[in-house]
Amino acid sequence: MQERQWITARRSELDALAEQLTKQLQKVQVERDELAIAERVLNRLAEQVQADAEAVAPAKAQVAGRAVLLIPHRSDATDEAALPGDYRRILAIVRAADGPVQVRAVGEELGLEVAVRGKLEPLRAKMTKLADRGWLHKRPDGRFTARR
Repeated sequence: MQERQWITARRSELDALAEQLTKQLQKVQVERDELAIAERVLNRLAEQVQADAEAVAPAKAQVAGRAVLLIPHRSDATDEAALPGDYRRILAIVRAADGPVQVRAVGEELGLEVAVRGKLEPLRAKMTKLADRGWLHKRPDGRFTARR
């Protein structure tokens, strides 16, 4: 008789455990479904961000087998957004200045080591490129002003 009671008791325990596991499994499945939805939304957002970035990304060209950014000429149709971010920062600094600025002053604003001449030369090249493309004006004394 004790064996029957033990079997009945054990079956009752296993039934309770099966019910508990079924509830847990349902919760897990609901959470997995939510994660799948979240993953699809995240992928769509990433695709939109990528598409937006490609839409405003500056044009690239191949020079000596390397990809380089093209700095567009300033024109009525060209928006400042066509410039790479570092060029936009340089342009904003020059525009915010009260008057003509030296490369050193822009370098200080950007946080460059202005005491080291080699650190300013790449900046000078970028500012000259902006001037060559009509975004800035390079004065004979070497200082730059924003074009209006």
